[in-house]
Amino acid sequence: MHVIVVGCGRTGAGLAAELTNAGHSVAIIDKLPRSFRRLPPDWPGQRIVGFGFDRDHLEEAGAKRAAALAAVTSGDNSNILCARIARETYEIPNVVARIYDSRRAEIFQRLGIPTVPTVPWTIDHVLRRILPERAVTEWSDATGHLHLIEQPLPTDWEGHPLPPAALHGDGIRVVAVTRAGAPTVDVDGLVGQEGDVLHLVVTYDVEGKLEALFPGASSASGSRGGGNHE
Repeated sequence: MHVIVVGCGRTGAGLAAELTNAGHSVAIIDKLPRSFRRLPPDWPGQRIVGFGFDRDHLEEAGAKRAAALAAVTSGDNSNILCARIARETYEIPNVVARIYDSRRAEIFQRLGIPTVPTVPWTIDHVLRRILPERAVTEWSDATGHLHLIEQPLPTDWEGHPLPPAALHGDGIRVVAVTRAGAPTVDVDGLVGQEGDVLHLVVTYDVEGKLEALFPGASSASGSRGGGNHE
């Protein structure tokens, strides 16, 4: 898919590199040409000098065909403005904005814009939100037989009570749901909504069932990314 990254700092450059390594097409926007030096020398994506809230620059970056956008500049206002334009003007489905002032996060969540605070900020946090099929193993016990997995709610589960019948049985349990940035463990009978994130406890022997329920989930198990703070 095509992804736009706004901001070529350490996080933006690392995110752009990882996305192209995963086979996605990427355009990155930054107001300073020298920022592109952070990209790998052979990086194949598109470099655009400009601003993520400028429609001409967004369209040059492919906003009309983009499936995701990450606004990761050093300015909250720029990131939020860019994210709102991406969502409301270009209807880009997967948008995330970096946020320094955590007090604003709840406001932006109500606008339907996922935000990630600077601490702890990792490239992996952004990838979870702009690649919605991506599941992430949060924790594994010492034996490797029990895992806590974070999994975005499938679209066809929206509007239905949780946990769905498909998850009944041994080996998989929904233990919490995060909605608009707020987690809850009172999940029985909770009706799924767009943007929900499921927290599942699973045993190692249900990988086939997990893959059937959430295509791509088993391939996401393993250690989480770290670092790349900016």
